[in-house]
Amino acid sequence: MMFPRVRFLLLCLNLAILFSGRCQTPLTRAQAFRRAEQLTDLGRKMFFDPALSGSGKLSCASCHDPHFAYGPPNGVSVQRGGKNLTQTGVRAVPSLRYLQTVPQFTEHFFDSEQNGDDSVDNGPTGGLTWDGRVDRGRDQARIPLLSPYEMANASQESVAAAALERSYAHQLEELSAASTNVRSLFLTILEALEAWEQDYRAFYPYSSKYDAWLAGRASLSERESRGLRLFIDPAKGNCARCHVATKGKDGTAPQFTDYGFAALGVPRNPAIPANADPRWYDLGLCGPIRSDLRGQNEYCGFFMTPSLRNVATRTVFFHNGVVHTLKEAVAFYVERDTEPEKWYPGKRDGTILKFDDLPVPYHKNIEADPPFGGKQGDTPHLSKAEIDDIVSFLQTLTDGYDLSQ
Repeated sequence: MMFPRVRFLLLCLNLAILFSGRCQTPLTRAQAFRRAEQLTDLGRKMFFDPALSGSGKLSCASCHDPHFAYGPPNGVSVQRGGKNLTQTGVRAVPSLRYLQTVPQFTEHFFDSEQNGDDSVDNGPTGGLTWDGRVDRGRDQARIPLLSPYEMANASQESVAAAALERSYAHQLEELSAASTNVRSLFLTILEALEAWEQDYRAFYPYSSKYDAWLAGRASLSERESRGLRLFIDPAKGNCARCHVATKGKDGTAPQFTDYGFAALGVPRNPAIPANADPRWYDLGLCGPIRSDLRGQNEYCGFFMTPSLRNVATRTVFFHNGVVHTLKEAVAFYVERDTEPEKWYPGKRDGTILKFDDLPVPYHKNIEADPPFGGKQGDTPHLSKAEIDDIVSFLQTLTDGYDLSQ
């Protein structure tokens, strides 16, 4: 993880390089700083502006609400969008917080920071969105602006035209070097949204109780401490295997993700309209939304491991939003194999249809390490009380902790 000041410096450097490529005049360091500040201000205004949607009623903040750590403001599995706000997508809305250190997507990731051995291939890692198909914030911002299921703009031209009708039009034109070229204006819009989403005060403040505890400025309760121990213990919760909970070698705070991908075998969600078609499956890395890895069956069912920071602010969990409380989300890991009847539909003959949201040929991809594992009727790795302890610990990851408590 980079410190906020370093991150801002790199943003300015990138802007200087990009801008010099457009107008052939390199920016000075002071100009790059100023441009970054202006882009951030413009991006903040646009992020909260519903006029940049085809319906005129949906802003970025409608789904990425700052009061919910820039995640969904409700427990709806998939949000509504489109021209008339009647369309629905197929995935739950992720949080936009703590994305500043996500590496670019690669199929083969070697990271000595986590395991001390840079010869270990951690497999597919990095990228943004549930399937890692884009690497930069500007490319991520493009997706909802033009998606018929989200902000539903017909084209780059319509986005630029809408922005030019707003009070911030002069800022947009100035930052586009007074260009009226649609592509230039649209790229500046994407740059501005990217710059705003790198504002550390809003998107990576590191202000949770856990951060205060790591800094020696707060104490965990007995239950929270038990939850942390269970979270880390490889024979119990084993959560830290993917949701890294310890400081980096340089002393930086943990991100609570290894940026990897996993197939968890979560139940099919009937609340997603696309799932009414029994032939439809969202296979994550291997398609159909991401197209470049189609045919690589070993990736089918793989979805991004999200950061658990601010996870207690959510009421929709997993890529398909099938679970609606944090306690249920933790319980799924523990009970998926030992109490499958709680999670999957059954046939008339009593057979449980495990992993019903993934075609059978890909079941071999599904994660089986603890707390998964065992068979129906076995004792789970965690008791009900231990699940509650882990939930208590996860609540310490919510930003905005009052140090006076």
